[in-house]
Amino acid sequence: MNSQTTPANSESALYRRVWRWHFYAGLICLPFLAMMALTGALYLFKEPIESLVYAQLRFTGQTPEPALDAESLVARATAAEPGEAVRFVASARPGRTAEVGIRTAGGTVAVYLDPASGSVLGRLRDDFRLTEVVKRIHSLAIAGTVANYWIEVVAGWAIVLVVSGVFLWWPRGRSGGVYSLRGRPAQRTWWRDLHAVTGAIAAVVILFLAVTGMPWSAFWGQQFGRITNGWGIGLPEYLWGKPQSLPPMANLGSVPWTLSQAQLPQSTLHAEHAEHAGHAGHDAGAPSAPAAGGTSPSIGLNEALLTFARLGLPAGTPVSLPVGPRGAYTAMLFPDDVRAQRVVHLDRYSGAVLADVGYANYGIAGRLVEWGINIHTGVQFGWVNQLVMLAGCLAIIALAVSSAVMWWKRRPRGRLAAPPRRAGDRAAIGAVAAAVLLGLLYPLLGASMLVALLVDAAVPRRWHERFGL
Repeated sequence: MNSQTTPANSESALYRRVWRWHFYAGLICLPFLAMMALTGALYLFKEPIESLVYAQLRFTGQTPEPALDAESLVARATAAEPGEAVRFVASARPGRTAEVGIRTAGGTVAVYLDPASGSVLGRLRDDFRLTEVVKRIHSLAIAGTVANYWIEVVAGWAIVLVVSGVFLWWPRGRSGGVYSLRGRPAQRTWWRDLHAVTGAIAAVVILFLAVTGMPWSAFWGQQFGRITNGWGIGLPEYLWGKPQSLPPMANLGSVPWTLSQAQLPQSTLHAEHAEHAGHAGHDAGAPSAPAAGGTSPSIGLNEALLTFARLGLPAGTPVSLPVGPRGAYTAMLFPDDVRAQRVVHLDRYSGAVLADVGYANYGIAGRLVEWGINIHTGVQFGWVNQLVMLAGCLAIIALAVSSAVMWWKRRPRGRLAAPPRRAGDRAAIGAVAAAVLLGLLYPLLGASMLVALLVDAAVPRRWHERFGL
C-alpha cells in the first residue's frame, strides 16, 4: 500500500496483521461466498420462478365446483405413480392444481392433478425441483455432509471478513476511498475503493446473512438447537421432553427450524385397532375398514382436512399423511408473516389434536431464529425484504470480483503477493479477544483459525520471501 492509504506507524503492525487475515480469508472463502450469493439471490424469488417454470403443473385454469374429494385424488395419484402417499396439498384457490407426494424407491415424487376431473397433469421428483436444487447447491448439501460442514466454516469466515474489512476501511483521517471512488477502472485504486465502499455499505446485510444462515448448518445449527431447547428458550418444554426414541419432526421434510428437533407426536393405537394396524400403516389417507365393534381405525384424509379447516388452517396448507400405525396427520402452515406460523398434529384414529404449535409457543431463541430465517429468505416484509437481501447478495458478488481484480493488478508475476508479514508484528489484545470470542461461538470457525495459524507459522520464511506468502 502507498503512503496515502497506509495507517500511522503506531498502527501499521496491527493493520498488516488484519489485512493479511482478511486476504487469506477472502482467498479461501470468496469463491464459495459468491456461489452462495448467486444461489441465494435465485432462491429469494422461489415462488415466481416456480410459477413460471412449472406453470403447467401448478395451474389448471378456472376450476369448476365441485372438486373431487382429497381421498379420491390420492387414489388417482397412487394409481398413476405406484408408491406410498406421504403428502397432500389441496388446491389453494380456483385455478390451482392439487399435489400428492408419493414415496417411491427412487425418491418422493409430486403428482399434480386437476382437482375437478382428477386427471394427472404431470409428475416432478422433489429433489429435481429447480429451487430445491438451488437450495442444495447453496448449502453444498448436494455434495454431502462434509461439504455442508465446509459451508459452515465459510459462513464463519464471512463474519471474520466483515469485521476485519470494516477495520481496514475505517477512515483514520482519510477521505478518499471511504465514501467515494478514486481514479479510473483501469487503475487498481478504483477497484480497491469499489471493494472498500461496497463492503462498508453492505456490511450489516452481509453480517446478517452469515449469522442467520448458521442455524441451517450441519454442526452449529444442531448444537445450537439442542442447547436452546435444553435451556427452555427454543422448543416448548412439553415438545422437547418427549422420549428421544421417537423420530424427529425433521423427518417430515420442510418444517420450521425451531421444531426440527421436536419428537413427532404419535397416534394412540387402541386394542381394537391393533388387528388393523397393517391397513392403517398404508391407507394413503383413506379410512380403514371398520374394526370389531364398528369403530373406524383411521378418520381418513377427508375428515382430517375438515378438522384442520375448523382449526383455522387455510386451504392449500401442506398435510403430511400418517406413516406406520402410530403416524399422525400433520399440517404445516408457512405464511409470509412468521408470527402466523403453525404446525398441527392430529391423531389418525380419533382425530384429536395431539399438538398445535405456533410462533407464540416458541422460546425467545426460537422466535429470533424464525424471524431471522424469514428475513434471510426474503419473505417477511415482501418485496422490500427481497430487494434488501438481493442487494446483499449482489454486494458479495461485487466484493468477490473486485478483490480478484485488485489482487491481479498488484501481484508480481509468479507470486501470491499476500500482505507482508514482518518480524515483530503482533496482533493487539482486542483483535485476539475478538478472534477467540468468534472461535468459541462458532467452534468449526475456531478450529479452522487454529489450523490457519499453525500453517502460517510452519511455512519457512524463505517461502514467504520467494512466493509472497
